[in-house]
Amino acid sequence: MRLTTFTDYGLRALILLADRRPEVLSAGAIADHFEVSRHHMAKVLQELSAAGYVEGIRGAQGGVRLARDPRDIRIGDVIRTLDNQPLVECFSTQGSNCALLPRCRLKGMLARAEQGFLRELDRFTLDDCLNKAPSPAGLDLSL
Repeated sequence: MRLTTFTDYGLRALILLADRRPEVLSAGAIADHFEVSRHHMAKVLQELSAAGYVEGIRGAQGGVRLARDPRDIRIGDVIRTLDNQPLVECFSTQGSNCALLPRCRLKGMLARAEQGFLRELDRFTLDDCLNKAPSPAGLDLSL
């Protein structure tokens, strides 16, 4: 499965905010940290705010900070929130133009794979992205 750049930026922003908790960071500071577009990062942070993952702080020293404990933010949930692109065309909410339907079984296979991918990521929290302690269930998460 391939995640969108939007989701990638969202996950990175959350990890940075968790690492710097309770610091308030501007969208510009986060964008500069990752060398990405400030405009795009602002959109990502708006979505994270609407979902309750970050809270906006107004004023001269304003920006965003993590709104919840990193142990309460599941990676699978963040991806479901931010990555709302269908995996393939036949998953589109507008319907499919696939000439293979209804006989094609690929859609069901891909749907199960996507669900399994997200279920696996539901096992991990934002805190797991930071913590250097042994990983859940003894999994080796090193590359």
